[in-house]
Amino acid sequence: MKEKSIELLNKAIADELTAVHQYMYFHFHCDDQGYDLLASLFKRTSIDEMRHVEILAERILFLKGEVEMKPAMDVKKIHDVKEMLVLGAQMEKESAKDYNDWANECAKNADSVSKKIFEGLVEDEEIHFDQYEIEMENMEKFGDSYLALQSIERSKAVSSGGSTE
Repeated sequence: MKEKSIELLNKAIADELTAVHQYMYFHFHCDDQGYDLLASLFKRTSIDEMRHVEILAERILFLKGEVEMKPAMDVKKIHDVKEMLVLGAQMEKESAKDYNDWANECAKNADSVSKKIFEGLVEDEEIHFDQYEIEMENMEKFGDSYLALQSIERSKAVSSGGSTE
């Protein structure tokens, strides 16, 4: 019972660490390009994913398992904002599906606490997916103007002596 839960919780940590690294990479590049809104979205999502790692690790330790801190994949070097959002949405959709499956697996093994953790993660991943989907819709609706407006807002803030953070 607990061995299977520990295995699934560690798989989730690997996925979450991948997301942390990928989204921070996107944050850096969006920030560098002056896209403050998107940079902030990727940064906030990365921080959410870090919280997920902590929740998962605490459960593994409670179950007397070993926490594996290895990302599932390397960071993909994407600089195009639309591609960033597409990958982010895909990652969130896959995680939500996996976590739903893993919640059911934990239920079969009479581990209701791990089941609840995975169910909570599904909810968070769906929220992230929705945020990325909204941004993709905005890019579709407004075209290049959408990104240009973000860049102009930063320029206005910097030229008026304001902060970009």
